[in-house]
Amino acid sequence: MRLRWIVPLALVLSLPLTLGGCVGALVIGGLAAAGEAGYTAAHERGVSGGMEDFRIKTNIETAWSQANPQLGPGMTVTVYNERVLLTGRVMTPELKAQAKQIASASSGVRAVYDELDVGPIETAWESAKDAWITGRLRAEMMADPDIRSGNYTIETADQSIYLIGSARSQTELDKATRMARYVPDARRVVSYVEIRSGMPMAAQPAPPMARPNPSLDRPAGAPRAPVTVEKL
Repeated sequence: MRLRWIVPLALVLSLPLTLGGCVGALVIGGLAAAGEAGYTAAHERGVSGGMEDFRIKTNIETAWSQANPQLGPGMTVTVYNERVLLTGRVMTPELKAQAKQIASASSGVRAVYDELDVGPIETAWESAKDAWITGRLRAEMMADPDIRSGNYTIETADQSIYLIGSARSQTELDKATRMARYVPDARRVVSYVEIRSGMPMAAQPAPPMARPNPSLDRPAGAPRAPVTVEKL
């Protein structure tokens, strides 16, 4: 399955975004979405866990639309193991607070991570660039045998990469985070990924400052997005 996706994704990702414009970015976003569907079965949360997460996501989106027609457009709900990540933009601080309150009150929700920004909804070009960033990172994860990419959900908003999911080890998570830092145009990386043992990432020992494996890093001159490790 991994090899089946590497070739077409590599061909598309070799096209510069500046040449392909919105169309090129949207193609990459579409391929990323298709890849996510193919990896659903690989999630360690299992089919039942995936169905429960889908129920929570649907309930939140329905509750938003019923409570206020201004809730929903420009906003994204991502759910992994009953943990909810909210990304995107809302027009006012009041809408932001209402969106989080509704999500927190939904049945089955263990935690809500509010990453909503206040401002106008993204333009088509901004959305396309975010889709390109997500697709680029997903392709790199899928091509790496040391990362079980199906356990990571990637959301990009305002060129900030949000990771949520489950890592098999701190080493795997460090590699996935480093990979995200070097995606072109990424401004920052925010991780809500748990270690599979159940220990929250924030409770894990901090990684050493020195590079644990220089071969995994990009050239020293390559731009790196800062990483925010959120306490779970």
